[in-house]
Amino acid sequence: MKIRSITYFCNPGWPLDKKKLQAAGIFLNEAKVDFESAGYEVQTMRLATTPFPLILGAGKIHETPRLAAELSQLLPEIGIAYASLGPALPEIPDSYLVLPNAIAVSKNIFFSGVMADAKRGISTAAVRACAEVIVSLAPLDPTGFANLNFAALANVPPGTPFFPAAYHEGSGAGFALAMEAADAAVSTFENSGTVDEGRNALIATLEENAKRLGKAAELLKYKHMLKFVGIDFSMAPFPEEARSLGAAFERMGVPKVGLHGSLAAAAILTESIERARFPRAGFSGLMMPVLEDAVLAQRAAEGTLTIKDLLLYSAVCGTGLDTVPLAGDVTSGQITALLLDLSTLALRLDKPLTARLMPIPGKHAGDPTSFDFGFFANSRVMALDAEPLSGALGGKGTFSVHGRPLKE
Repeated sequence: MKIRSITYFCNPGWPLDKKKLQAAGIFLNEAKVDFESAGYEVQTMRLATTPFPLILGAGKIHETPRLAAELSQLLPEIGIAYASLGPALPEIPDSYLVLPNAIAVSKNIFFSGVMADAKRGISTAAVRACAEVIVSLAPLDPTGFANLNFAALANVPPGTPFFPAAYHEGSGAGFALAMEAADAAVSTFENSGTVDEGRNALIATLEENAKRLGKAAELLKYKHMLKFVGIDFSMAPFPEEARSLGAAFERMGVPKVGLHGSLAAAAILTESIERARFPRAGFSGLMMPVLEDAVLAQRAAEGTLTIKDLLLYSAVCGTGLDTVPLAGDVTSGQITALLLDLSTLALRLDKPLTARLMPIPGKHAGDPTSFDFGFFANSRVMALDAEPLSGALGGKGTFSVHGRPLKE
């Protein structure tokens, strides 16, 4: 188990408050040493800010590329790898339009866009705007890699330490841990003969690590007078079999991820995280990024695992659709239909879901991907069974979707 990221949350202001950002860098570098002393490899240190439309205001939203570029240049100086400037917001429609340019000038800056939440409902305009951002970003890189830096958000609260969904709320600063813990699921179920045996072993592993992590975090919290937001045990994978959620499913007895039985495996793993006792942050569910997981990438390439499967598993587990390779000629109308389904699922089940979709220029469904990136396993372009919506669903405006009422 590794720490994928120590994420620091703050409002950097505009113009950027360099003293505040330097303090963030000092804290993160000290935190890295402390967590390494506790026995954990720390992969990255990251910064998540107040949503950029609130930093800039509607009148200065056109300065977003400049904000991103300046922060991008400052990060190496303060020892931080990546930053998220948070989501575009439905109440400032132009905040979506500036994202392609902002991402183009800042390789280490991440963004997102709100589509839906319990307060706003589902904004069809925001859903379409997110789809248009995804299509606009695709040609910025021949491999479609620019979309790695953008996610569409549905019902995602502040304080999530995983990127691109991370953003901050409030005036004070804080920090949270994003864990790479898929290996715990693989090892516990590899050596377990029953569901209960594997689940209990996984819960014990999470709680044991949470105690060690929490001890180090509490010392940092009081020393620096910061809020400790919590730990996100979202079982994030890495592209090798020993750290693959797909491998965990198959160790549990699913012949291949995507075949029936996969939904049960997803629910069991998620429930294990829910039963474990730890200071909870973010998604704390299953993270199933196709291109970041060796077995998921393989099953998608074989055609066993589909986008509809991933959407189905989102109903009982983690974070939605992540690093999904799509055809380069996919339209914003097709993507809008998929994002509307995701947003509806998030509100109906009252859970956070995201979509990070990656159209690849010149590629069609079934074509192999060719990313040269240490966190990716190559796969094949996945088919998207969608067409543009019409009628009431294709209209404008906002509508609400409420969760199922509890039985009396």
